[in-house]
Amino acid sequence: MVGSLALHQHLAWPYHHNYLKDQNSLLQPTCLVPLHQVKTMEDFRKAHAQFLKLGLDCIPPYAGELLSACALSAWGSLDYALAIFLNLEEPCTFEYNVMIRAKVNHDQSKSALQLYKEMIERSINPDNFTFPFVLKACALLSDIRGGIQLHGHAIKLGFDEDVFIHNSLINLYGKCRKIELSYKIFELMGSNRTIASWSALLSAYNRMNFCVDCLHLFAKISCEKLKPDESSMVAALSSCSNLGLLSLGRSIHCSLLRNYQTLNIIIQTSLIDMYMKCGQPDKGMLIFDKLHEKNSWTYSAVISGLAMHNYCKKALQVFSDMLNQGLKPDEAIYVNVLSACSHAKMVEEGFKCFNQMRFDHQIKPNAQHYGCLADLMIGAGRLDEAYELIQNMPIEPTDAVWRSILSACKINGDIELAESAYSKLEQMEAVNAGDCVILSNMYAELQRWEDAAEARREIASRGLVQAPGFSQVEVKGKMHTFVSHDRSFPESDQVQEMLYQMDWQLRFEGYKTDNLRSSEGQSQKIAIAFALMNTSSVSTIRIFTNLRMCSECHKYTELISKVFERDIIVRDRRRFHHFRLGLCSCDNCW
Repeated sequence: MVGSLALHQHLAWPYHHNYLKDQNSLLQPTCLVPLHQVKTMEDFRKAHAQFLKLGLDCIPPYAGELLSACALSAWGSLDYALAIFLNLEEPCTFEYNVMIRAKVNHDQSKSALQLYKEMIERSINPDNFTFPFVLKACALLSDIRGGIQLHGHAIKLGFDEDVFIHNSLINLYGKCRKIELSYKIFELMGSNRTIASWSALLSAYNRMNFCVDCLHLFAKISCEKLKPDESSMVAALSSCSNLGLLSLGRSIHCSLLRNYQTLNIIIQTSLIDMYMKCGQPDKGMLIFDKLHEKNSWTYSAVISGLAMHNYCKKALQVFSDMLNQGLKPDEAIYVNVLSACSHAKMVEEGFKCFNQMRFDHQIKPNAQHYGCLADLMIGAGRLDEAYELIQNMPIEPTDAVWRSILSACKINGDIELAESAYSKLEQMEAVNAGDCVILSNMYAELQRWEDAAEARREIASRGLVQAPGFSQVEVKGKMHTFVSHDRSFPESDQVQEMLYQMDWQLRFEGYKTDNLRSSEGQSQKIAIAFALMNTSSVSTIRIFTNLRMCSECHKYTELISKVFERDIIVRDRRRFHHFRLGLCSCDNCW
């Protein structure tokens, strides 16, 4: 990775350490304060004054030592360093490298690339230490065109075998969503690959949501006799979060505890996120409560996680604690806060937070914020008000917002509003197969058979493909995936028998199947049956589905948890449902 320790050691001041050491013994007056002892800008200004007085401020290597100390130290000042740099009549490659690195570190990537351009125009050749940071600047800007040009320039200058540059290229192409180029660079490195190379590719896979590939690659690290670094652990934990792989996530946590005395805040935040998304919010909160240092990313992970598990009041309390700590919320945190209000149908609190965001924190609402408000009103049964809000939004509504309206109409049977929402999706050219199915089913319930058939024909005429609904359950460390009416897996006959037994026992509880909707949750029922057969009676069943749970499947799972006395946790497309003894944590608010 660009920020690897070895590269930092090469570029950290003083540059060309041995040269400086030899020259200092000959040239540096004993009255000069050694710059490595300087800890504040006030002390640096005094040291700088000494250099100026002796006329050493523009003489190599003193100029470079001054510049790197001011630009790259935690106590330094980029503006002051820039003033030193501009005072140099003929800055060399090293001075440019220092300023480019400092600009990138201060989120001034465009300015960093401008300095590189200036280098070339002044015929100052970049070296192998220049490229990792200009490539990082391109990565931060998602500037694939500029990155490709830099890649070509590095090859032209003979740096096509440099490990640090290769790692930076893997990172660049990954952030620009060119995963095939990242992998190509990785393969070309061969035996020269370092753990930073693996980590860069893992991050690229994770960023593209290629979670299975990410975890397969992570497993290969041990075969290379390499020790995973913290960055690769973060990528693997993120993939576990997205796939709901609690066992693997726990294993990585144990590995971290064995190999590191202390875990940094990035790792801790990743662990919190993993436990939250894998259905163990109590474990996530245990890590959070023990943290001595918390940042906005940590709070965001906790607020989002608590909201998904319907601990919405707790989520708002954590948000309040964050504000009391003096941390400033950003757009993403307010999305999580408004989502918490939406899950709990806390309308007044939701609008209060929305106004707090606009007026107190001067954050301009985006489409996601308005979408959360619309969901909040839809959940509270105020569908007409939600539609009016969307119509009057100061920004263009997204297809997700109109799809929320369409889905809500399915529940309350408002066909006119459904047709209006569908029309908006048509105008945006965002209609998917699921939208057609919803409209067709609504027409069928009204016995408008011709309209129902026409909505179904739209799927074929538009060339739409409906993504299959699936449910997954983790059993003995392995994730098993099922689709509706699945008979392809080895234990299919036994599962069908188990489903029959489940249905028979539920009839004694007064359960009746809703034939119109039962197929929507069929994969979830298969997953539950498989888990009941293959797990101990005291273990929790954890289901992950890409569907939003329908009312029939929700009732079915409630009764299963009661009859079989099993805790069942289901993560659907929107949230978690914790079923125990016939009750659900969502309080039927979903």
